[in-house]
Amino acid sequence: MSTKSEYLGYGTGKRKSAIARVWIKKGDGNIHINDREFQSYLCRPTLGILAKRPLTDLGVSDTYDIKATAKGGGVAGQAGAVKLGIARALLNMDEGLRTSLRSGGHLTRDARVKERKKYGHKKARRGFQFCKR
Repeated sequence: MSTKSEYLGYGTGKRKSAIARVWIKKGDGNIHINDREFQSYLCRPTLGILAKRPLTDLGVSDTYDIKATAKGGGVAGQAGAVKLGIARALLNMDEGLRTSLRSGGHLTRDARVKERKKYGHKKARRGFQFCKR
């Protein structure tokens, strides 16, 4: 098991109701989420591409190893949380990457969450069917 001292950066990412804690260190491009390979954990290839986007945009996907723990929400929310966590960990490691990460849109938290159900409605906006007779 790795010690804390060998990790170069740490970042926390959030998306919907998912939270991911991400640690980054020098390595050969391995990504583990909850002690599993990220392709097997995220199931869909598009989610894997989404989670790796900060690394691929900087061209350092084969330079760093990523260890992440994700909880809450669903798989898509966790992939978005891991993406933000990776971007913040890279920023924590090297402040000079801020402009390239910001221009790629990787440091912006996606604040969209599910809208609450309203009283007198079936769902958030869908009302009950009206019947005149």
